[in-house]
Amino acid sequence: MPAWTPEQVEAIASTDDFHIAPYRADGATPGTLTWICSVVVDGSVYVCAYNGVSGRWYRSALAQRAGKITAADEEHEVSFAPIDDQELNDRIDRAYEAKYAGSAYLPPMVAERTRAATVRVDPR
Repeated sequence: MPAWTPEQVEAIASTDDFHIAPYRADGATPGTLTWICSVVVDGSVYVCAYNGVSGRWYRSALAQRAGKITAADEEHEVSFAPIDDQELNDRIDRAYEAKYAGSAYLPPMVAERTRAATVRVDPR
């Protein structure tokens, strides 16, 4: 599996300009880019669906397991993997708390609803 370069990880970690577009049902056409909060934990990129498991992009990401993102002025083909690990989710929450301290988006991003919709984003 391809990995993010250290430069890509640093760029993604330091920006708040992350947009996600899982592929549509045809597996080739990306959906509409959606701005989303992102964090990096141990060199991996994670996002949580603000609307939880019922969110449109989350459902598409699970169904297609692939899509595109834009972050730090670059576009990337990516794959999506759901996360169901309590300890890792705790660390992801801490990363959200550090990166988005003071943001109105923070409380919903560390709520149980969004924890249930956590996805690792990997380059393809």
